[in-house]
Amino acid sequence: MEIKVLGPGCINCQTLAKRVSEAVAKLGIEATITKVTDYDGMLKYGLMSSPGLVINEKLVSSGRVLSVADITTLITNALTEEQS
Repeated sequence: MEIKVLGPGCINCQTLAKRVSEAVAKLGIEATITKVTDYDGMLKYGLMSSPGLVINEKLVSSGRVLSVADITTLITNALTEEQS
């Protein structure tokens, strides 16, 4: 699984990245977590408001610092889609 946190590196982006790491650890899965800080990279996903969260190349959230529980749900949904 590939997860990307999109944003310029602000405190909200850092918080989201930390929570993503917590969610991945909580689920006990393997995932590559990348921070995308360049604007061209962020625009590639259609991000209009940071921070953004991309799971398996799909923008699943923007403009919000999600809770660990919300991120866990999004990851679980993406895992279910992978298995379909």
